[in-house]
Amino acid sequence: MTIGIVFYSTYGTTHALAQEVAAGIASAGGDAALRRVPELMPDEAMDDNAKAAAEAQSDIAFADVEELPEFDGIILGSPTRFGNRAAQLSQFIDQTGPLWQSGRLVGKPVGFFTGAATMHGGHESTILTMSTWAYHQGMVIVPAGYANEQMGSTRTGGGPYGPTHLSPTDGSKTSLSDEEISIARGYGEHFATIAAKLA
Repeated sequence: MTIGIVFYSTYGTTHALAQEVAAGIASAGGDAALRRVPELMPDEAMDDNAKAAAEAQSDIAFADVEELPEFDGIILGSPTRFGNRAAQLSQFIDQTGPLWQSGRLVGKPVGFFTGAATMHGGHESTILTMSTWAYHQGMVIVPAGYANEQMGSTRTGGGPYGPTHLSPTDGSKTSLSDEEISIARGYGEHFATIAAKLA
């Protein structure tokens, strides 16, 4: 069983979440295929931190729309942009029209993860805006729910919609918290279990 994790990460924290979700999938006996979407920002618009994050992800293959139907499940990740998914992920999703026309993603499990700079900066709304694509594709949305006990204690990211990360712009918190890691890994394991049942 292979789960595709398709993500965009400007500064590396969404990438870090993707890696933890992948670890959870592996713990459930599945294989995680990390895929990144292309950067749309010109080099001159990227600061040193963004360039370093891009370099750290350079060994990850780019996502291919035609590969999506081959996965047993798909998990999408994006930082929030004013409560919505990033343009980079939207540009990739917008290429899946032919899959919709042919119904090749119908019934496939799908999940989502994100991050924001403030506690109320779009964690939930970004996952919800990513999920509308799945409704049109006829996919089976797998939420995190409250199965992980860290949902009740986290003071950073993570919620019933899916794993998230709180990354303040002042640089005070750049790494994932223990709760965020637990929630992301738990979600990966939960998602893989559901995907295996559907498969």
